[in-house]
Amino acid sequence: MFIWGVRMLDVSNLSLKYGQSQILFGVTLQAEVGQITAVMGNNGVGKTSLLKAISGRHPISAGSVQIDGKAVQLTSAYHAARAGIAYVPQGREVFPMLTVLENLETGFACLARPEHTIPAFIFELFPVLRDMQTRRGGDLSGGQQQQLAIARALITKPKVLLLDEPTEGIQPNVIQQIGDALETLRDQGDMAIVLVEQNADFAYRIADRFTVIEQGRVKRTADKADYDKEALMADLAL
Repeated sequence: MFIWGVRMLDVSNLSLKYGQSQILFGVTLQAEVGQITAVMGNNGVGKTSLLKAISGRHPISAGSVQIDGKAVQLTSAYHAARAGIAYVPQGREVFPMLTVLENLETGFACLARPEHTIPAFIFELFPVLRDMQTRRGGDLSGGQQQQLAIARALITKPKVLLLDEPTEGIQPNVIQQIGDALETLRDQGDMAIVLVEQNADFAYRIADRFTVIEQGRVKRTADKADYDKEALMADLAL
């Protein structure tokens, strides 16, 4: 177990381009163990691009990423996962023809063979998955797929958990369950959690720290204790 309050993720001066278009400009982001850090901003400001860069899905053009004080070479998603970065993408990307159990087992890819087991806490965190292990991923509801996507990421035993819009298209009761699960993970003190979220009510309820991005640059970074919801909404206003 890691020590609470230790900076686990340190993104420094990260820039990213798609072809000739620059999307991120010198973004700096930190996330600590035992905290949820929310990355906020309007559509198209670069939030998803930031998570893709940190998770090794898109090459960065400048800057660095450190996990637990060690530089990470983000040459692929596999190398990022091996370094302790788990990514739950927008849209979930569940394998529709695989069963729930088989979807979970894909998380074994970055683990040594003796670690190829599904921890009991996965089904404690998401009980619905225990009852649906033989059901195909494509047959699940959106909320169930989101829980499966988070559970699959947790199989990799991450140091940093990245989530992109986990409440998108999800019914309110499942949003509550996902929020409760993320708070449980936060309170266990095993990882740092980074949340990209458009649902400001949800994000403000569970997050401990906020980074607001505007046009590919960091507009504000603040702890929740120093940042009321009205200030957040003002920062998000166009």
